Amino acid sequence: MLQNRLLRNVLLGGLGLLAGFLALAVAVALEPQVPMPLLVLLSPGLKIAELIMPDTHGSLAWTFGWFLRIAIIGNAAFYYGIFALFAHLLPRRHTG
Repeated sequence: MLQNRLLRNVLLGGLGLLAGFLALAVAVALEPQVPMPLLVLLSPGLKIAELIMPDTHGSLAWTFGWFLRIAIIGNAAFYYGIFALFAHLLPRRHTG
């Protein structure tokens, strides 16, 4: 039972990470053309990263690296939640 839950969470986490990464790529490409509410719905991690990033004067690589980490993790958590909700709401088949 515990192994089944662990496998399901690892699978949903991996799918959430993949979907979050792809959503970030699409959102960055479409940012100038898409209205802000739709962009936030597609990639909430992008806006979370914009709000969280400190205004320090670090190197560009450091700033961009942390921006990407925050955005991808935010999107992965968002899509993990969506996938977990779908997995919970799907009708379960009982053998018997």
